[in-house]
Amino acid sequence: MPKRVMQGTVVSDKNDKTVVVKVERRFTHPVMKKTVRMTKKYKAHDESNAHKVGDIVFIEESKPISKDKKWVVISDAAAAAKA
Repeated sequence: MPKRVMQGTVVSDKNDKTVVVKVERRFTHPVMKKTVRMTKKYKAHDESNAHKVGDIVFIEESKPISKDKKWVVISDAAAAAKA
């Protein structure tokens, strides 16, 4: 089974080797038929502390690293767009 990959924005980098990434998803409300935006925050492992607040990054699902860290930062979205 493939690992999930999501794109989001770093909202916190205060913890060592950890960033908090806000991921937004959009869907049509089943009754109101209006586009709804929902956000969720994920803690992701950032081994080199390379990412700062405001960076757009891709995170990938992984085995649990700690109690609430189950994601790993795989790359910058900006770097991926240039390549």
